[in-house]
Amino acid sequence: MVIDRFSFPTDIRFGVGARHLLPDHLLEVGVERPLVVTDKGVSALPLLDELVDGLRGGGLQPAVFDGVWGNPTESQVRSGVGRYHEHGADAVVGVGGGAALDVAKAVALMATHPGALFDYEDGRPGARPITDAVCHLVALPTTAGTGSEVGRSAVISDDTTHVKRIIFSPHLLARVVLADPELTVGLPPPLTAATGMDALTHNIEAYLAKAYHPICDGIALEGLRLGATHLLRAVAEPGDLDARTGMLMSSMMGAIAFQKGLGVVHSTAHALGTVADLHHGLANAVMIDHGLRLNVEACPERFAMLAASAGLDAHTPEAFLGWLRDLKADIGIPGSLAQLGVDRSLVDELSRVAFADPCHLDNPRPVTEADLRGIFVEAFG
Repeated sequence: MVIDRFSFPTDIRFGVGARHLLPDHLLEVGVERPLVVTDKGVSALPLLDELVDGLRGGGLQPAVFDGVWGNPTESQVRSGVGRYHEHGADAVVGVGGGAALDVAKAVALMATHPGALFDYEDGRPGARPITDAVCHLVALPTTAGTGSEVGRSAVISDDTTHVKRIIFSPHLLARVVLADPELTVGLPPPLTAATGMDALTHNIEAYLAKAYHPICDGIALEGLRLGATHLLRAVAEPGDLDARTGMLMSSMMGAIAFQKGLGVVHSTAHALGTVADLHHGLANAVMIDHGLRLNVEACPERFAMLAASAGLDAHTPEAFLGWLRDLKADIGIPGSLAQLGVDRSLVDELSRVAFADPCHLDNPRPVTEADLRGIFVEAFG
């Protein structure tokens, strides 16, 4: 097998079969009792049994925590930490999509840090410091969307208010990412579409974000090119390994690029997750063209570059937004919130929650709560 290795800054092993490197890696760093953190969907698949059997065959003593489902919550993290201590674990292996990997990061943090999870919330006055005591964490993504495997944050919802809270630190970066495209093969078309649009949204909004970061800009444009090239085929042909490989790299590149910032689309998507419990990738997918239109006048030349990277003949904002609308239709993403059954009476609450979300602060033009309300009204159709 051919495995490429690079660091930006995470140590990434990328390629078909990368998952088989897990036992040797853990043994190399002295791990004996890893806790595998995953979601209920992945735990029912043969791939998890294969991974756990491989760990046992390598002389390790693994345990599994599969109490992750839906949007990750603080109670899921607490349960995972309990399982960690019950097993006497000495490392965390996150296997799954963004939810499972975010919970894995939070478990790795709270297994070795005192207090409650939200004591470490990013931006909280008097927040506790996150130290390098975070236990050894390995990430194996099974979707190509959030790119959480290369991220330094965990987004966890408050069980009571459903507000998404961000735990952020470079110490939350996985020590090693084993990015194996075979783990994403067979992902159902609707989930492939939603997570794929999430990856595209990360690349697009990172490129449009107002900060100066040419390195992230370059990564975002190539990430978009890969997504534009491979997403349709990944949805239409779930077993196409080449398409899955392209989307997995696009996803990681988007997550690396958005350290530059995101924008208004993510603020609206986070509100939909909080208020309507909508899947994050699907929320981004539905909102992307509605939200981006607000930015056209602020940076038309950037939209022209996005259109070029997507391989369009016309390098104009309208061509790019039209391509996004057509792509959504081709892969089965609803064009409006009404088609998803979101209650129109939630517009005011969605607008308020979106305005409180910090992502729009990086948007290329400032937005008001009224602007966000206008985006939601348009998105309902």
